[in-house]
Amino acid sequence: MAKYLYLDQDECMACESCVELCPEAFRMSSAGEYAEVIDLNTTAECVEDAISTCPVECIEWREE
Repeated sequence: MAKYLYLDQDECMACESCVELCPEAFRMSSAGEYAEVIDLNTTAECVEDAISTCPVECIEWREE
């Protein structure tokens, strides 16, 4: 099974920590209300830091 990066936008509090830690995988929405995943299949090493730093734990790896 392949894994992909998931971010629950309903839970995101727009703290921007994931964007600051891993801009190659995350960006803020155009209105700045929540973060978005840029590449679901990213291999960026910084993703793990973003996952562990998220204060509301809304980022995770999921399997297809």
